[in-house]
This record gives sequence, C-alpha cells and structure tokens, in this order.
Amino acid sequence: VQLVESGGGLVQPGGSLRLSCAASGFNLDDYVIGWFRQAPGSKREGVSCSSSLGVTNYADSVKGRFTISRDNAKNTVYLEMTNLKPEDTAVYFCAADRGKIATMIEALYDFWGQGTSVTVSS
Repeated sequence: VQLVESGGGLVQPGGSLRLSCAASGFNLDDYVIGWFRQAPGSKREGVSCSSSLGVTNYADSVKGRFTISRDNAKNTVYLEMTNLKPEDTAVYFCAADRGKIATMIEALYDFWGQGTSVTVSS
C-alpha cells in the first residue's frame, strides 16, 4: 500500500500548481482522500478532502482557490491550486481514510504519503 505525491515546486505568488497523489496496492475509489499541509514551524492542517461518494470539503483558507478531483482510472487524486499565496508554502501530504465521510480529522486517516514541497515566493 503506497501513496506518492508529486507536482510540488517553486511558484510565484498568484501562480498555480497541480499536485498528484497516486495510489498503489489499493483502490482509491473505496477511500476518502485528504490533502494536508505542514508549514515550517507549524502543525499539519487539513486542506481538502474528497469522499468516494463525491463529497468534497475545503479549509476556509483555500476555498475558491484549490480544487480536489479524482481520476479513478488512474487511481490518482489531484489538488489544483490557483492564486497561490506565500502562506500556502508547506509540505503537502495526501492520505487515505477507509471511512465514507469527507472529514479532515487526521486521526481517521490510515495511509499517508511522504509529501511534496510547495514554495510560493517571488
């Protein structure tokens, strides 16, 4: 069972990035998938999540700028990030929860990726 994030990098404020979370060893469609982030010196926080039923949630700080989506054929979940701000700088992690409710409660997540770094700076 493995989750692998990719797509991070350095981007200027106002720019966009698309993060990918590819799963192997299990079917993402059976899980809630969450994106979390941890900025330097800060606790990890929930960014967005998507249930197998199509329900999505977003942190207030990213609503209207980030979009989570799934490609079940590729067993991959994406996080499209637009209008990026310096405060979005963090390591972004994806995680999988066997449950059915789209929640960003970390303790409920069973599998975690290693993270991909996003830096928003001019």
